[in-house]
Amino acid sequence: MNHVPATPLPTVRADLLARLAEPVAYDLAVIGGGATGLGVALDAATRGYRVVLVESHDFAKGTSSRATKLVHGGVRYLAQGNISLVREALHERTTLLHNAPHLAQPLAFVMPSYKFWETPFYGVGLKMYDALAGKAGLGATEFLGRAQALRCLPTARPEGLKGGVKYWDGQFDDARLALALARTAAAHGALLVNYCPARELIHEAGKVAGLVCEDAETGRRFEIRAACVVNATGVWVDGLRQQDGEATGNPVRPMVAPSQGVHIVVDRDFLPSDHALMVPKTADGRVLFAVPWLGKLILGTTDSPRHDLAREPVALHEEVAFILGESARYLRRAPQAADVRSIWVGLRPLVKPQDDDGNTKAISREHTVAVGRSGLVTVTGGKWTTYRAMAEDVLQKCVEEHLLAPRSASRTSDLPVVGAPDGAVPQRLCDAQGLHSYGTEAALVAALPGADVELAPGLTEAMVRFAARHEYARTVEDVLARRSRLLFLDARLAASLAPAVAALLQDELGTDPQLDAFLALAQQYAHVPA
Repeated sequence: MNHVPATPLPTVRADLLARLAEPVAYDLAVIGGGATGLGVALDAATRGYRVVLVESHDFAKGTSSRATKLVHGGVRYLAQGNISLVREALHERTTLLHNAPHLAQPLAFVMPSYKFWETPFYGVGLKMYDALAGKAGLGATEFLGRAQALRCLPTARPEGLKGGVKYWDGQFDDARLALALARTAAAHGALLVNYCPARELIHEAGKVAGLVCEDAETGRRFEIRAACVVNATGVWVDGLRQQDGEATGNPVRPMVAPSQGVHIVVDRDFLPSDHALMVPKTADGRVLFAVPWLGKLILGTTDSPRHDLAREPVALHEEVAFILGESARYLRRAPQAADVRSIWVGLRPLVKPQDDDGNTKAISREHTVAVGRSGLVTVTGGKWTTYRAMAEDVLQKCVEEHLLAPRSASRTSDLPVVGAPDGAVPQRLCDAQGLHSYGTEAALVAALPGADVELAPGLTEAMVRFAARHEYARTVEDVLARRSRLLFLDARLAASLAPAVAALLQDELGTDPQLDAFLALAQQYAHVPA
């Protein structure tokens, strides 16, 4: 097992930009700091390639911080008959849980049955799920009687309940895992810079030879030369592909069909359990989850076609009504609009089929790696659980296309991320936020000034200082949305803490912490569309 250095690297922006200005010929330049781009940067850095990654906003600012927080093999993909995707995801689920035990852990799910046929029908499918997992299984599927189901889901609607099926998957903290991937890549020599959008590609003789990026804080531009450029910008990949096609005279067709997923957060007392509730088929054929996470309960999700690419997409009234309405069918006390603590929306980068009919629920969740005539490598699709396998596929494609010289095989299957402990983690992700998400770095955080000053449960002044010094945080949003998850858990509480966080960031960084922008964003997350 290859551990990263115990002492955290500082993330002083002036130093990062000074490195960016050096005339280095990189092997690989990655555009996009979400799960996929960070996975590619980490895999490449651990193989010894010279790697640079630039991100237009913050790491995991987009889709990669807005998942349903599940590390899963994909039960519904099994129902679709996509055995290869399920098998790969189950393998990667185990790898992720092993490499980041402080950020990803097993979680038990219960499918309640209100019809006699549901328990045997879904139970047989989940037994197949166990069989595909093999030794990588997290626990055996169990058939539950009515009383057992109510013990697992004490606030499930008891009227008509026949029993249920219990199975195992995993959950994780997506934004903090993304941050851990970035910091682990940096510890292996990669240069990663957030708030540094790629403005244009550099072409020579019709081939991509690098990019021009811009520091969003100062407007200073940097020219980066690289043998290989990877477009890992998620739902936004087509913008860069079109720019590349226009520059080389090779027009491209859009390859992404965005889908919107809405999540609603309510208090844990609506389902006070360490088990998640899963409904495999709602009234309109979707999947509904009620997942305990960081002391709250996540309800979701929707799967609606989206035709714009807003950085902060807004939930539609009918989506929120659908989630609350479906929850009422399964919970004894149904959450109302007034109970909502936060709403967040993510855009999924689904790969558009040739015969696109606009039905995103039917589109495969598999990823695609494509190489343009200029040599620009684009990766999109997929899901968080398989980020590491996606990175392997990208680098394999880069080598096959002679964009990168062959190096050793991937080393990330047994590579702990920053903070990963060797032993058991004392708290679970079902519990409220706390130092446990820092793993082996918890003592370092606790040693900083303000460790005894709690801004809110699970957030101290020391955590804000650690975020500024070692975790690339630049703004209030960075801290309260992704280093801490308070914006996603309770938007009004996050807004009330924002001035104190802004003052700490001002003290640490001496730059504008963007307080007003965060307060406006928190208002959006707290708003329930009428």
